[in-house]
Amino acid sequence: MEIWTSGVSSPRGIIRVARDIEAAGWDGLVVVDSQNLSGDPYVALAMAATVTDRIGLGPGVTNSVTRAAAVTATSIASVQRIAEGRAVMGIGRGDSALAHLGRSPSRVAQFERYLRHLQIYLKGESVPFDEIVDIPADVAPPMSELELADAPPDSKIEWMAGTEKVPVEVAASGPRVIEVGARHADRLMFTLGADTDRIAWGIEHARQARKEAGLDPDGIAFGAYINAACHPDLDTARNLVRGGLTTFARFSVMHGKASGPLNESNREVLQDLRNAYDMKKHTQGDSRQAGVLTPDFIDRFAIVGPPERCIERLQSLAALGLDKVIISGGRRGADQEAAKEAQVLMEREVLSAF
Repeated sequence: MEIWTSGVSSPRGIIRVARDIEAAGWDGLVVVDSQNLSGDPYVALAMAATVTDRIGLGPGVTNSVTRAAAVTATSIASVQRIAEGRAVMGIGRGDSALAHLGRSPSRVAQFERYLRHLQIYLKGESVPFDEIVDIPADVAPPMSELELADAPPDSKIEWMAGTEKVPVEVAASGPRVIEVGARHADRLMFTLGADTDRIAWGIEHARQARKEAGLDPDGIAFGAYINAACHPDLDTARNLVRGGLTTFARFSVMHGKASGPLNESNREVLQDLRNAYDMKKHTQGDSRQAGVLTPDFIDRFAIVGPPERCIERLQSLAALGLDKVIISGGRRGADQEAAKEAQVLMEREVLSAF
């Protein structure tokens, strides 16, 4: 099982971060795509590609609204060229990137159409113009109004010929998005927490969706975004993951109804989290929403504690069939000295076990 980590999209700072991550033994690095909160992810990924040789690189995650599918495809294909085949395309329905534009996550139907187009572009194939419906006519009228002597018959990224196809990974928590990802992704990256029952539910739901679509149920890979902190003091470890965990746990209850297997107490925590969520304190460990997380909830949804406990939990996820996890930090508002200690333990003792 590959173990990746996450970082911010800092066009200059990413150079040091990427070098350190590769040297520490991580398998890959994803960077956030949230234009109001950090720099451009594709610029950061390209910079990271120039100073590394081994680690995988990708957005963690982009969305289907802020860029046309052709623009997203050409951006990640550019990274793929620089990284010589190490890029991945992480995508979801959107969160903070859309919130800072006054919008909610994309509609599932739009997300599925976008994914289908994205895969077409990345394969070097063409999207018919009449399927590109996300550009309003009152913003950009049809090309026919120009009365050109000749024009492109459809939408194809011509320059990508010879570029290795970038795999698409869909971040998913709810049943409908899991189904969409199962039909169109190369890998599903669950945002269901670290609980094996919930991950097993997601895997089974995805395989069933592929069967119903006439696809090979084993023709897709599975991974997960996991909040984790390796520290000998359990309470310290719990506090380190609070901020990041609020972000990922909220996905399971974003629209009011919690998804996946849950006991009643954890269902109540999810509802409290949704009711308390302050987007202005997104990912912060000292936020109002972080305060609603109970020790039991953190222990189930995250991986926390000393190295041997973290290794055991990660091995249990690998046993389910996950071939990749992305460890999300989210350490803002937490004890930074403890965060450094946790990072060292994770890199020295946990990564080596995989």
